[in-house]
Amino acid sequence: MFYRLIPSFALLALSFSPARAESAQSASADDVSITADGKAVEVVFQKKTVLRYLLTKPTEATDSKSISPSACYFHPLTTPSGVVLTDVGPDDHPHHRGAFCAWLEVRDAADAADFWGWGQYAPLENRMIRNAAVESVSATGDSATFTVKNDWLAGGTALVRENLRTTVTFRSGGRVLDLDWRFETATDVTLPRHAFSGFVVRTRKDAAITAADPAGPVKLPPPSHLKPENDWPSKPWYALELALKDGTKAGAAIVNHPGNPKTLWHIVTGIGMLNPCITAPGPVTVKAGEPLRLRYRVVTFDGAVPTELLNQVAAEWDK
Repeated sequence: MFYRLIPSFALLALSFSPARAESAQSASADDVSITADGKAVEVVFQKKTVLRYLLTKPTEATDSKSISPSACYFHPLTTPSGVVLTDVGPDDHPHHRGAFCAWLEVRDAADAADFWGWGQYAPLENRMIRNAAVESVSATGDSATFTVKNDWLAGGTALVRENLRTTVTFRSGGRVLDLDWRFETATDVTLPRHAFSGFVVRTRKDAAITAADPAGPVKLPPPSHLKPENDWPSKPWYALELALKDGTKAGAAIVNHPGNPKTLWHIVTGIGMLNPCITAPGPVTVKAGEPLRLRYRVVTFDGAVPTELLNQVAAEWDK
């Protein structure tokens, strides 16, 4: 088994098998459909792809540019009009992969791993995030939901078990992706302090990209990837607006749940990087048997940053 011999986790590990061995799952309601086929989970609205969550690394050249061995990421992530926002394997950071969650240094008493893909602070070899199961695939007239369970493997051992519940809803002015993570560990695991990593949306960069927060456009300098204290301050949300070469405007925002650990933001408009970073304020310890819960909302939109919608989406968590 992947987990070290701790009884509760040994029993837990027995209940999962790789997603590629599972039969296809699907659901539909009105204009919404969702399908999980062992390779990806795809959500479709009005016959257009909303998103795909990659369960295995694709073999098609156009989709497999990332040098990371891990899958378990969203791409494409689209706007209501169908503009693709995400990028995979960009030339500046070929290990980046759409919208994904990974830390560049994960340590317990016996091992360490870099699941982000940089390799500067922890080993990359034989480290990968692998899907173990897809569950609870469902659809309503205005939403689709699914749950994935992923193993973060160092050699043959799962340092972390990831449980992600995703719900996408279709609203006037934007699409809202609710992401609810629980990260479980068999032993105490530390995420050391770094300026970036964790959940990130990496957009395409063939556009003029600007950042905004609830107060309007943000003119702060880009933070240093080596100086976490230089990350941008905590806000309920930040957004990236992309002005494409054909004149189209579109973008994405991340809304941070107030119950998440203290967060600074690593935002680099030059490459389209939007990253609420819980390790920038300091190291984070995930205790054995005490899951780390992280919740975010990603809002994709056409046109200018929809400040009113983003404030509304953020305020719903305060009720």
